[in-house]
Amino acid sequence: MKRLAAWVMLSDGWRRALLAVGAGAFATLALPPYNVPAAGFVSFTLLVWMLDGAAGDPGRNPVARAMPAFRIGWLFGFGYFVAGLWWLGAAMLVDAGLFVWAIPIAVLVLPAILAIYWALATTLARLVWSDGPGRIFALAGAFALVEYLRGILFTGFPWNEIGIMVAPVPLLMQSVAVVGLHGLTLAAVLVFAAPALVVDRPDRSRNAAIGLAVLLVFLHVGYGAYRLWGAPQGSAATVAVRVVQPDIAQSRKWDAAEAESIFTKLLALTKVPAATPRPAGARRLVIWPESSVPFILTERPDALARIAEALSPGDTLIAGLTRLEEGTDLADPRIYNSIDVISDTGEILDARDKVHLVPFGEYIPFEGLLRRWGLGDLGELPGGFSAGASQGTIALDVVKFLPLICYEIIFQDEVADHLDRSAADVIVNVTNDAWFGHTPGPYQHVRQAQLTSIAYGLPLIRSANTGISLVEDAYGRPLQGLSLGSAGVIDTELTDLSAATIFSKCRNLPFLCFLAITWMLACVRRLSMRALID
Repeated sequence: MKRLAAWVMLSDGWRRALLAVGAGAFATLALPPYNVPAAGFVSFTLLVWMLDGAAGDPGRNPVARAMPAFRIGWLFGFGYFVAGLWWLGAAMLVDAGLFVWAIPIAVLVLPAILAIYWALATTLARLVWSDGPGRIFALAGAFALVEYLRGILFTGFPWNEIGIMVAPVPLLMQSVAVVGLHGLTLAAVLVFAAPALVVDRPDRSRNAAIGLAVLLVFLHVGYGAYRLWGAPQGSAATVAVRVVQPDIAQSRKWDAAEAESIFTKLLALTKVPAATPRPAGARRLVIWPESSVPFILTERPDALARIAEALSPGDTLIAGLTRLEEGTDLADPRIYNSIDVISDTGEILDARDKVHLVPFGEYIPFEGLLRRWGLGDLGELPGGFSAGASQGTIALDVVKFLPLICYEIIFQDEVADHLDRSAADVIVNVTNDAWFGHTPGPYQHVRQAQLTSIAYGLPLIRSANTGISLVEDAYGRPLQGLSLGSAGVIDTELTDLSAATIFSKCRNLPFLCFLAITWMLACVRRLSMRALID
């Protein structure tokens, strides 16, 4: 082990670059759908050893001294984000004739930008780097901080945050109910990097740090077992649910010639008889996925009438739709990605618009500026949606639900803002992952949805056009689901609607406290080492 560590520390040039990119890419094996957390131990241990050998010339200016650590962090992050997000290029192949040119932007440019965050993390960690366990705390604190910022700055893109790597199954997801995803990231880096200490000189501080990492693993597993063991196994049903997964290929979604067959399929799945008949007068929620109807529903009174015919008495349809708002300028109407609530009589009862749009997917940031720079092709990317003014729960007779459209559900901190305005009993997430086909993307998306649901102690109802659709309780235990690439319905009943969590009450306060402690330990170790040198 010591010989390997020495070789990694002394590597330079193209060997170090290749090792950093490869280590970052290898870490993605801990992400869905592979779910091998052990990959994190290999990758972050190698990262620590590479940073051990990244000391800059002390005689040079601070920027020059920081560059070796910055390069290693950027290369490590570039490998991670390319290997973890390559499937974004699949969206450009849906209409390859128009958008194939954008594949390098999705597959290489975006990862290159995201890798800057990780470069800043390794640079920040290297500023307080020290021998022994102090450098492990520095690395964990730095990564937790920049991953928190990655979800906020420039509209945020917290996809595949490091904490997801340690939550492959419900048993290992429960800690998010205490510290949130950022807290999992802090603990994950600390534990993943701990094996690097094995080659250090044995002393009390090294043994204590390794012992802390082992303790964190036991707490993570033990708390999951305790919470699931103590969770209620179900009581009287509160609401019946039918989730519709039509499995419509993205190439067909907005083809006018396909509109009638798509709508007919949605209606047919809605009318499929349930295996167990409902009691007379029982209420039921029927969920259709994001952008389910390939036309503006309000422009088709006949379609609303057909929906009413398909719904059984007592049903309420929650459908992902495209909503048109004419406004004052009829030449420039606003289009919203929305969730509409429709009664069994075909009346639209309520609606919520998507607030957090996908950059370059649903809108073009700085579109006017890009056109002035001669990048007019970017304006032809799919998009054109307007952001909703605000989000919030929708109260029905049987349940209050928080509607979240597509990747809105991965922003745990923003969900807190929505719930602060009004409480909810359940999260309803509608999405259309058909853009990404049979790639890791849909698996990564559903994992992040599950973690948000568990963090707030709310059951999750998820309807995805091509999958993965599911209904699970407030502890992440699946009640029923539909696999990727299948068509069908889920019929189930929700019980024990919510479970209070520490995170739902305290938000990021526990994470921030642990982050402060981590930085304190890193800085104290650094100062003590400097005192010994002086």
